[in-house]
Amino acid sequence: MIAVDVETFGVEPHLNSIYSVGAIDLDNLSRPFFYEECRASEGTHIEQESLDFLGLTSKVAIDPKKQTEGELVHKFIAWALEASDRTFAGQNVSFDRDFLRYAAQRAGHTDWPFAHRTIDSHSLAWMHMVKRGVTPPVDPEKKRSALDLDAILVYCGIPEEPTPHNALTGAKSHAEVISRLLYDKKLLPEFESFSIPWQKE
Repeated sequence: MIAVDVETFGVEPHLNSIYSVGAIDLDNLSRPFFYEECRASEGTHIEQESLDFLGLTSKVAIDPKKQTEGELVHKFIAWALEASDRTFAGQNVSFDRDFLRYAAQRAGHTDWPFAHRTIDSHSLAWMHMVKRGVTPPVDPEKKRSALDLDAILVYCGIPEEPTPHNALTGAKSHAEVISRLLYDKKLLPEFESFSIPWQKE
């Protein structure tokens, strides 16, 4: 299983491109973690809201010294293909999968080597709460799940993700909550000091 996080210049994979990708091979933590950044892909749109979210300027987003999105996605695919289980996992990970797939298409990959099925930490956390008798949070105005990554981190006993957002920090957060939700085990050294709340019960 690959914990993956993609930071982007917008929310539509056919209109916006990737800024950075972080990934961790959950079945082999001895492998180097993946982290790469790139400039915005030519012909795609850069959303100001995304720049603010990432703490970037438009100048940084199109920096010609940074590698292209195509170069980044080629590196990611080569890294990911070495995993024994290439299933993508993370918070709303279909978003990350779709951005990577569109980036691969823009880069000339006609044979997308990864499956459509993913492991979503949102679903894992929702089920975990329900099985413990905890009511998952619902946004009172939008009438939908309010269980975002920060809420899941707090539920798992971990501080909210720091800002500005970073894809490798995100991938580490996904990996840690998945380990705690599925196996009741801590995973990464940076989270070792944070206890698993339900183990105190």
